[in-house]
Amino acid sequence: MKILVVDDHALVREGLRQVLKGLEDHLDVLQAGTCEQAFSVAQAHGDLDLVLLDYHLPDMNGLEALSVFGDRHPELPVVLLSGSANVQIMRQVLQAGAAGFVTKACVSDELLRAVRSVLNGDIYLPQELHTPNPSDTHTSPSKQMLTQRQELVLSCLLDGLSNREIADQLHVSEETIKTHVAAILRHFDVQNRTQAVVAATRIGYRPLSTQ
Repeated sequence: MKILVVDDHALVREGLRQVLKGLEDHLDVLQAGTCEQAFSVAQAHGDLDLVLLDYHLPDMNGLEALSVFGDRHPELPVVLLSGSANVQIMRQVLQAGAAGFVTKACVSDELLRAVRSVLNGDIYLPQELHTPNPSDTHTSPSKQMLTQRQELVLSCLLDGLSNREIADQLHVSEETIKTHVAAILRHFDVQNRTQAVVAATRIGYRPLSTQ
């Protein structure tokens, strides 16, 4: 497994590296101090599994960097980190395609829980977004969106591709695709792929072949 940690403070990067080692023995943690460095590392390592991205960086903010990652590596999940528990920022980055949001004040176990959740194909929501706001008429972020990788898999489902065919097309393992399909079924609250395709079509999703 390979994870890229992006933060402009070397001590923070090293601390995150030590925490992430709790995921597995052979984890490879790459580091970058700026967004430009991060983009170069991601370009050089096409087998990255996840990016932990600080929201406040010297050369651009997390929303801007998230957009670049989305354009260049749409299949790569990105989890935003911030020293602030600003709910508006949390919502903005999740709506922009982040796979999760974690505050730097969180305990190590929460960070590992967030990373495991995202690697399993889910969106990780911070505690602040689990409690509905009575004045908020919008759908919760967990129901609002799939991750960018899940949307790619869903588009392939709409094309009628099998798990093996999707895995070959996206250059990942079949087990990874099964995990994403399971997350898609949970997202639409359905029992099988056919029901997921019907539900997705109703709200405007289209096959890759028509995009």
